Amino acid sequence: MFLNREIVRRGPFRLVDHKQMRERAAQCLEDIGVHVPSVDLPVERLSGGQRQAIAVARAVHSNAKILLLDEPLAAMGAREAALIIDLVMRLKEKGGLSIIMIMHNYAQTLDIADRIMLMQRGRVTYEQRSANTSVAELMDIVRREYRAMRATTAQ
Repeated sequence: MFLNREIVRRGPFRLVDHKQMRERAAQCLEDIGVHVPSVDLPVERLSGGQRQAIAVARAVHSNAKILLLDEPLAAMGAREAALIIDLVMRLKEKGGLSIIMIMHNYAQTLDIADRIMLMQRGRVTYEQRSANTSVAELMDIVRREYRAMRATTAQ
């Protein structure tokens, strides 16, 4: 969780303080409502959702102002995805953190996001408040953009 920000003891040897790191990690996870069986478990023994939640906790712990999540729900089961969605919603409500998510599931995106942006070749092609759009509208826009792109590349 600390990634080169380990807590070290005072003194000439500056040894890593594992006890304090465990306590701080547990407190950080508790503060944002992430539950793992034990902070001592190796990451490879955690579920995909728990791993993603720890990555988010790491960003929050380091006082990040922006959290960038690239396909945070990819390859997750429903329970794990719900864990991450719940975590993102709680962080959003808490405030003080801008959250940018790259997602391709429009229904999930509309449930989570305040604003939607569609991009094509690095340019914003559509921007709207989530409450003012729908999955059908987003799909229609993407279809039109795809057809237009194919028409220009076919020439």
